[in-house]
Amino acid sequence: MNVSLLYHLTRQDLVDRYAGSILGAAWTFIMPLVNILIFTLIFSRIMGMRLGDLGMELGQYSYSIYLVIGVLAWNLFANTLSRVTHVFHEKAAIIGKVNVSLFALPLYILLSELTVYFIASAFFIIFLIAIDFEFTWHWIWWPLILVVQQTLAYAIGIIFATLSVFIRDIKQFVGVLTQLWFWLTPIVYVINILPEKWKVLFLLNPFFHIVNALRDVLMLQSSPALLPLALLMAIALLLLAFGLWLGRRLERDIRDFI
Repeated sequence: MNVSLLYHLTRQDLVDRYAGSILGAAWTFIMPLVNILIFTLIFSRIMGMRLGDLGMELGQYSYSIYLVIGVLAWNLFANTLSRVTHVFHEKAAIIGKVNVSLFALPLYILLSELTVYFIASAFFIIFLIAIDFEFTWHWIWWPLILVVQQTLAYAIGIIFATLSVFIRDIKQFVGVLTQLWFWLTPIVYVINILPEKWKVLFLLNPFFHIVNALRDVLMLQSSPALLPLALLMAIALLLLAFGLWLGRRLERDIRDFI
């Protein structure tokens, strides 16, 4: 796929999100801002959740920071996964008219979702500056963790996208999967509230390691655990290789079916 087509698809995707509304593309900024205000102001005061010693160190906004980091990362991951899964159906008209690589096509989704994520993150950083949050060099790990996260989302999405052409239930399955996956990950709750025997199960949850790494570097100002991230990247690359292999073997059938 050439760069101009990728740029056009990404730009059009951002515009189409709020097509027909009065404020149009401004909603791309308004919605993240509203969400950040809800998470940082309302949840801090109404829920009053404490994170033990960590909560004492970060003050009244400790839970809000904890929550925002997890929710923003999860939205990026889940939206990318679900949208890549459905990309062949969504762009069937383009696939039929333009000689475009089926497996480079979903790249516009990655760029579009990352744009929304970074807009929301910009508002979050402004909030952190306003409360005199201390930034350290550990934040340089942030983009590297996102690379692992999005590679995993893209890899799983490509596999599901290929299967969804032949099995229409895949779209609904991914919806159920992401709902369960969300609640099986300590995003809105703290893992310390769970019985000790359940904590072992989180080690098998890929997104648990991703969100932990993000909180380590963005909230705790420390380096992430590198071994889980390295293993996740290796798994993501293997899944991506399998997805591309499967897709290329079935590419002619995919084009015929859609």
